[in-house]
Amino acid sequence: MSSPRPESQPAQQQDVPGTLGEMTPKPDHGEESYRGSGRLAGKAAVITGGDSGIGRAVAIAFAREGADVLISYLNEHEDAQDTAKYVEEAGRRCVLVPGDISDRSHCKTIIPKAVEEFGKVDVLVNNAAFQMSHDTLDEVSDDEWDYTVATNLTAMFVLTKDAIPHMPPGGAIINSSSVNSDMPSPNLAPYAMTKAAIANFTASMAQMYADKGIRANSVAPGPIWTPLIPATMPEEKVESFGQQVPLARPGQPAELAPVYVLLASDEASYVSGARVAVTGGNPIL
Repeated sequence: MSSPRPESQPAQQQDVPGTLGEMTPKPDHGEESYRGSGRLAGKAAVITGGDSGIGRAVAIAFAREGADVLISYLNEHEDAQDTAKYVEEAGRRCVLVPGDISDRSHCKTIIPKAVEEFGKVDVLVNNAAFQMSHDTLDEVSDDEWDYTVATNLTAMFVLTKDAIPHMPPGGAIINSSSVNSDMPSPNLAPYAMTKAAIANFTASMAQMYADKGIRANSVAPGPIWTPLIPATMPEEKVESFGQQVPLARPGQPAELAPVYVLLASDEASYVSGARVAVTGGNPIL
């Protein structure tokens, strides 16, 4: 697991969805630090938003633990191909599926592609998300609201519904919630609302599919240094990002990956319906 980075991030801004190449400093996804031990040997995983950020760290860790990976991403082709390189260097297969998961017709192609390539889906990580910072609801257009809900919630519903028939006993659904599910930022109201709903939906899935041996858990990250931050927040908030938590710094994506590995692994056979906080010290209820 990576060591915390001492440097702070300067003020910076990108266009949505943001790319790794323009970030200063570069996030740590565990490229040089994560060491696997076969905990996911023989498994097949689908990860949305796997080109960068938390999804990339999870893809690298899963591959080094022995899993083949399908990565769904929007249009950050260079970042996605770089992630695929790390997966393949670990000796695992990586399938890249670009496209907008807010489009239900595209979303419906992802699980069938995974089944075609791998024959099953052992692990589904619903991680891709959209947010935008606003001071008032007047600044949130109807289209932005609909896009946020479609990306963060509807895609999770579609992918989960499609994946479950192809999940063997021991399958795992892992959804990325947020500390905003309990401590909503007023500037991220639509995003925070979806993250609370993700936690709730996950708890329902844990109960609904327990008899099939399928587990469902969510992870609640705090402030994590990913391209989403400079792409969706004002420069001054980027500069101070993460300083508000007890650990007084943003987390690195590599610091999330071990939690996802545990929840995907058979070691977590009795962990279902949980929400795991990775928040730098801020509690979730």
